[in-house]
Amino acid sequence: MADVADETVADGPRANSPARAARDGLVLGLAVGTSGLAFGAAAVSSGLTVAQASVLSLLAYTGASQFALAGAIAGGGSLAAGVAGAVLLGSRNGLYGLRLAGLLRARGPGRILAAHGITDESTAMALAQADPAAARAAFRGTFISLYLTWNLATLAGALGAGRLGSPASFGLDVVGPAAFLALLWPRLREGRTERAVALAGTIIALGTTPFCPAGLPVVLAASAALCAALMPVRPSKDGGQPA
Repeated sequence: MADVADETVADGPRANSPARAARDGLVLGLAVGTSGLAFGAAAVSSGLTVAQASVLSLLAYTGASQFALAGAIAGGGSLAAGVAGAVLLGSRNGLYGLRLAGLLRARGPGRILAAHGITDESTAMALAQADPAAARAAFRGTFISLYLTWNLATLAGALGAGRLGSPASFGLDVVGPAAFLALLWPRLREGRTERAVALAGTIIALGTTPFCPAGLPVVLAASAALCAALMPVRPSKDGGQPA
């Protein structure tokens, strides 16, 4: 783990220089992007061509949604049903965008590029920083490295699908969620609200998974965070900020 600046923010994430935040984002993107190998192989195995798999990664760039689409096609579902499930699963990025809009300060055409770069990992990296400059640097670093690595890995996986065998055998699908959890863990230890939201989201996701289409449990779980955001803020008994 790279060393971080000694300066800290009370009851918050550690302060980080923009350069350090960008480098951390680059490293994370390189690590998570390798899971594109699994998607490329899965996409071709489900019936997509190498070109279709590559264009999907270039334009859609939402890993979980892409896997959902490939899985739906492989399971005999229609393309329309697969796209609907992928769009539903990717809708969580819209919630991320609402949170990041003021932080990234993108203007004009840059807003479209920034929206395209919003993923679980880039969002977590940005929100893990203690100041806006470091947050923007972390977002850009993660976006650049993850986008390039994901697309190159998708192409490699699609071209070598016949030689790779079952994508599940590599366990690459756990890299992204593991990295995302590692980024969120410090925040889950900060206070009761964060832990309550995490627990509620987990219960909602697990409880709805057996009954809902792929992607919908994730969207429903996000409602826990929405409810917490709408709750009135109550000051602590000592007059300070709530824990």
